[in-house]
Amino acid sequence: MAEAGLFAAYAAIGTMAVAPIYFGSFSSLDRLKSTHKKKRDHDEFTEFSDSEDEEDETEAVSTEDAYMFPVYGSIALFSMYLVFKYLNTDWVNYLLSAYFAVLGVAALAQVGVRIVKGTTGIKLPLYHVHLVHKHKTMLHLRFSNLHLAMLGVSMVLTGLYLFSKNWVISNLLGLAFSFSAITLIRLDSFKSGMIMLAGLFAYDIFWVFGTEVMVSVAKNFDAPIKVVFPKDVFPADGKLQFTMLGLGDIVVPGIFLALALRFDRHQYLAKLGYDKEKALPKALNGKHRGFGFPVPYFTSCMGAYVAGLATTISVMHVFKAAQPALLYLSPACILAIVGTAVMRGEIKQVFAYTEESKTEEEENKAKPIKTAPTHRYNLRNQPGAQATPASAGELADDEQEVASVAKVLEETVDPIANVSDSESKKPKAKRAAKKTKAKK
Repeated sequence: MAEAGLFAAYAAIGTMAVAPIYFGSFSSLDRLKSTHKKKRDHDEFTEFSDSEDEEDETEAVSTEDAYMFPVYGSIALFSMYLVFKYLNTDWVNYLLSAYFAVLGVAALAQVGVRIVKGTTGIKLPLYHVHLVHKHKTMLHLRFSNLHLAMLGVSMVLTGLYLFSKNWVISNLLGLAFSFSAITLIRLDSFKSGMIMLAGLFAYDIFWVFGTEVMVSVAKNFDAPIKVVFPKDVFPADGKLQFTMLGLGDIVVPGIFLALALRFDRHQYLAKLGYDKEKALPKALNGKHRGFGFPVPYFTSCMGAYVAGLATTISVMHVFKAAQPALLYLSPACILAIVGTAVMRGEIKQVFAYTEESKTEEEENKAKPIKTAPTHRYNLRNQPGAQATPASAGELADDEQEVASVAKVLEETVDPIANVSDSESKKPKAKRAAKKTKAKK
């Protein structure tokens, strides 16, 4: 009976690991851009909520960031070890619980909204909070009654967790954190992903097998940073014992799998000839999101993740000792992508793929600036003076004056051009008659 309960716990842990990766990966797919846009796309203050039009701000992970992941992780981990060692553990956990409670409310509310919208397709009127300073938007919040309802539910659940430390609510918070992280954190290339996985592979081995730091922090850290399930739901002594998996073992491989899914879609769209400056290909039937496409890389990487997780659990079960999951998950995910690329003959495309995109400000800086030869009011234009380019302020003044002149011309020249020939000839006829009378 005890063995059956333990295997059920392993299955539950595996399910809780795969679910946020699968749904978070599909949630990370952006809405396709095209030249055909609805009118509401140009309206900053949209009237109704529409999940297809909503784009969350994402955080890109570059190659440089990937190199620093193990360093930052080590600093944070060792700092927590020292804090727990020399400070009161209860007070530290109170502070950490308050911090994660705030994050948990936001994460649970956002996931709840996505679940309701995804299952019902509901569209509700939006409320806008717009903060502007000197014609610059400082803050723009959009929310509906659904957001408010989910916010209330998440606050109640988070409050219950703070007072009871219930493991079910802790799992809900952990799954919400994992889903949100996989959706919002994006690797810019497979190179960055492989560097990150390789670095955290070494990080996990060192801190688990080389020191007591990882195990000590995991035991003292009382926050929803793991998913757990009891080995026996109804123990004889009434004390629950849990098997667990850290959120890092879900999120880190998860953002790599999400990249694989986006690459699958990229390959499919490339075959269709998709261009964001043109209309959508007919094969998409006008869908900007939610269309089907082959997922060979995502499928192989997901299979490798499941196999690596099963290996981790098996070794842990046999040797009765905690295992660093990334020891098995990192090589499995990397080899799955490389192996699939080799079999499909797409190794160059895999390593050339990048999701780097310039921001609007960077694109504006990259555009060539049109300059006038010289300023007309400057003495540099006088004979014998050497002509030099006008300053930025002078150019701005010129541009304003040109615009004013153009406006005046539109208001005066156009009406003159519209005057009929008969009307324009009347003054001339009158003047001719006056001259004739004068001669007589």
